[in-house]
Amino acid sequence: MTPTHPLRLRGFRLLFAGRTLSLLGDGVVPAALVIAVTRATGDVSALALVLACAMVPKLLLLPLGGVVADRFDARRVAVAADLARCAAQLFVGLELLGGDPSLGPIALAEAVGGTASAFAMPTQSPLVAGTVTDGAARQRANSLMGVANSATRLCGPALAAALIWAAGPGLAFVLDAASFAVSAALLTALRVERTALPRASVLADLKEGWGEVRSRDWYWTSLVAHAAWNGAAAVLTTLGPAVAIHRLGGEGVWFWVLEAGAIGLVLGSLLAARARPHRPVLVANLGLATYALPLVLLALAAPAPLLIAAYGLALAALGYLTPVWETVVQQQVPPQALARVTSYDWLLSLAAMPAGYALAPLAAGLWGPAVPLAVSAALVAAACLATAAVPGVRAIGVVRAEPAAAAPVGDRAAKG
Repeated sequence: MTPTHPLRLRGFRLLFAGRTLSLLGDGVVPAALVIAVTRATGDVSALALVLACAMVPKLLLLPLGGVVADRFDARRVAVAADLARCAAQLFVGLELLGGDPSLGPIALAEAVGGTASAFAMPTQSPLVAGTVTDGAARQRANSLMGVANSATRLCGPALAAALIWAAGPGLAFVLDAASFAVSAALLTALRVERTALPRASVLADLKEGWGEVRSRDWYWTSLVAHAAWNGAAAVLTTLGPAVAIHRLGGEGVWFWVLEAGAIGLVLGSLLAARARPHRPVLVANLGLATYALPLVLLALAAPAPLLIAAYGLALAALGYLTPVWETVVQQQVPPQALARVTSYDWLLSLAAMPAGYALAPLAAGLWGPAVPLAVSAALVAAACLATAAVPGVRAIGVVRAEPAAAAPVGDRAAKG
């Protein structure tokens, strides 16, 4: 029997539309924020301060966000987070449109937005699982969410450039606020089943969520590999533009590298809706190892067409992994712990990136960019390929048509 297409489900349509709008807004803001702060202060350190104000609360509060999403209705948490981000971005937009923006209030507003993101990010997986209960349709739903994320990454910077050219960065923030407001309205109409948690302290909830992560060897070892990937991505993002501009032909080369990556993300997400490998986590993790290719090619200053093709392939592997990974996690993790488990996933992934941003320029200053690029390539390849030696990674089978019961992963593997 062919599973129902997720977009035929009213709940998923509301979720998909809301998330797509907010993702598009988020795709606009980074470019607008850089230009706005640079215009207002002309100081690189001021930009770093604002970006840190958005990132640090997100990192610190992600586990708490997972607890809140599991303990309370994930839909209500997502609505509250969207409204908070709407207010924060509207404040920044009005501050910029006023003509005399102040750095302090903008930094504070971005800190509020980062805090709200820490509570919003763990809600997506429970909301998808709650609106699409059929296992086969759920992977297609996650693929659609991946396509939306990839497409907004592709279109967001171009839209930001058009808005900034037409009306300045302030309007970009106002429109981002509007996207969060519409998303909140759509999520308000959503109805999702939830499993109530027994009363416990926040610390006990955090420990229980970490216990769910630690008890699954396929999960925590994959998280190590994913963190290595994100750290390597930060190194490439930091050092890649200079190598492309000075050694491979100019700014246009880096633009095409980024465009190839965005296209690869979309294609990989589309592939995830169709492909059903027998060992999905193993295949997806091995695919991530291809990120070593663009790192090595940058280290060698290889011809630009090779770099562009390799980066497109590597990002296609990421686009494929994300829906597959989320579907398997939704299948294997008890629904009452899903937000906490995914919050630890986000935490490890995001924490690895600042480390890469900080270490890459230091290493490049000491030994040149080729050394950190090559080391990052070796680390990401080793970490991703090493997951093939983990029994749980090899044991996780195909996603079934019906969601799995909340049993220990070892029991599921034995029955699969």
